[in-house]
Amino acid sequence: MEFMRFLLVILVLLLLNVLLVCASSSSSSSSSNITKVGAIFSFGDSIFDAGTNGFIKNCTTQADFPPYGSSFFHHPTGRFTNGRTLPDFFSEFIGIDMQKPYLEAQAAVMNGSMKDYPSNGVNFASAGSGLLPSTDKENGVISIQEQLQQFQDLVNQSQITKNLINNSLFLLESGSNDIFNYFIPTHDPKPDPQHYVESMLAEAEKFLTQIYNIGGRRIAVLSLGPLGCVPARAMLVGVGAPIGTCYGKMNKMVKQYNVGLENLIHNVSNKYNGLIGVYGELYQIVQHYRTFPKRFGFSDVSNACCGDGVLGGMLQCGKEGFKICKNPNQFLFWDYFHPSEHTNHLLSNALWLGGKLQIRPFNLKTLANFH
Repeated sequence: MEFMRFLLVILVLLLLNVLLVCASSSSSSSSSNITKVGAIFSFGDSIFDAGTNGFIKNCTTQADFPPYGSSFFHHPTGRFTNGRTLPDFFSEFIGIDMQKPYLEAQAAVMNGSMKDYPSNGVNFASAGSGLLPSTDKENGVISIQEQLQQFQDLVNQSQITKNLINNSLFLLESGSNDIFNYFIPTHDPKPDPQHYVESMLAEAEKFLTQIYNIGGRRIAVLSLGPLGCVPARAMLVGVGAPIGTCYGKMNKMVKQYNVGLENLIHNVSNKYNGLIGVYGELYQIVQHYRTFPKRFGFSDVSNACCGDGVLGGMLQCGKEGFKICKNPNQFLFWDYFHPSEHTNHLLSNALWLGGKLQIRPFNLKTLANFH
């Protein structure tokens, strides 16, 4: 009888041990995405845009029609892809809702349907914009300078608290439209590529300085991808862009900008006390996908899934006469300029968890957990 009691006690202790291990494992797993960051503020162009341009009267740079958004949201949201963007995935990793476009949040606050601006951050990005104030201005887009002013206005109006700013992640991705436009033939004289890139970097430095002065301390700047490889280069064949390979002159200019941008975020991080800046190496990450497509689930890394003409790069997705592929997320490019949701997911993971080849000096998860 005593032996049976002894066995029963042992069994109970073993069961308790198993339950404790499971509880510990569950707790560890659920806390893996808990960060010090509770909000994201995004600035830039169509890589980040969550629907800003749909709220701008007379803006001609739009993605508010099918089949944009078809793979995830199942309706167009104004995002220039078939699903989620990089800030959407970062929000998911952090465990917060996706950010609304600033103009959508502003309209909701003004009409009373929303009491306050969202506490999970705001997306200011406007497709077609650039670092240079004049880039695509005729299309009605919102420049980086205006995006920053919108944020400054919210702070001045006490719509965003200092505590929220201090516990937020700031994202900047801009410059593709500046460089692509440089290669579009015009009658106006253009500076040499080096001076043009320097003027872009000067605007980026102003942006970073103002974000710091407002109170931003965690800042991630993303390099430009290999812009000379986008399907839309087919529209530049008349000025020397090749079809069978990437446009080397354009990629050379992109690389000049990227080198300057990495030096810039390094320098401002050293210059400003408390600022923690990281540089995301999108260029090399995307080139890695292009070199080893099957490893990352791609069947096509050259053509747009949705569009028409050479490379699918002669017509915007959704416009009259467009064609669409059967498996969008097997394509690197969703449309003539923009990555598919699958590409965005891969990129976001590389930036969130990657090593120094992808993002440096450390990844976004580490940045989000800094005190």
